[in-house]
Amino acid sequence: MASWPETIVRSFIFLALLFFMTKFLGKKQLSELSFFEYVSGITIGSIAGEAIAGLEKNMFQGMMAITIFTFATLFADLLALKSKTFRDFIEGKGTVLIKDGKVLEENLKKEKYSIDELSALLRQKDIYRVADVEFAVLEPRGNLSALLKKENRPLTPKDLNMKVANEKAPQTIIMDGSILDVPLSASGKSRGWLKTELEKLGITVENVFIGQVDSYGELTVDVYDDKLQIPSPNQRPLLLSSLKKTQVDLEIFALETKDETSKVVYQKNANLVQETIEKLTPYLTS
Repeated sequence: MASWPETIVRSFIFLALLFFMTKFLGKKQLSELSFFEYVSGITIGSIAGEAIAGLEKNMFQGMMAITIFTFATLFADLLALKSKTFRDFIEGKGTVLIKDGKVLEENLKKEKYSIDELSALLRQKDIYRVADVEFAVLEPRGNLSALLKKENRPLTPKDLNMKVANEKAPQTIIMDGSILDVPLSASGKSRGWLKTELEKLGITVENVFIGQVDSYGELTVDVYDDKLQIPSPNQRPLLLSSLKKTQVDLEIFALETKDETSKVVYQKNANLVQETIEKLTPYLTS
């Protein structure tokens, strides 16, 4: 059995070794594991525990064993990328559990799942009736993928033939009270613009915990003082409102004027503004 000082030294050594080996294998080790990765992870942890506690006289034997299992796992992952047959063998295949709203009992038994467990997986996806499901597959990593029947799916703008603007990821331009110049530049804004926007909100950069610019060029901030009320961005709604008011005013002018030439001009411009409103509405509404 190793002495206390030796145990402490071994602990730090194997902690660092396991960290670097896991980082070497990649983020996949932190997500849901395949059968092989699960077995490999347990074994590597057991070897590390044995080596730290000093049950193995030679610490380097434990380090070598961990290295072997690490590279074996890496090799299996690389081989799985190149061979579907090997991938299906080592990771398994998806199993259809529900088809056309009906549970496939044989497949459920094959995967050793009860109806209660299937119902729990469905509830995690906010599905409470099996009959609402068109198709459900138990994936190789144990999660359930479910497709609702078309009449039970939420409506999307595409279903309503609505045009919506494409949104980009927001740029974080302020963090911990400091301006981040690279994201600020990527958002197409300047420090002068940022200063003006912060003045409108009545705050300073130092008070901002995080500030972001969305795809519409609007600034949203979260301040350190949670009791401080920050007004929501309203430039887009105001612009849309102004355009609608202009269109209505032009319509009224066209109706009130007795001059036929002016009437035609007002009506023509009212139509142009209306077309502009229709084109910009997806961009000016949240």
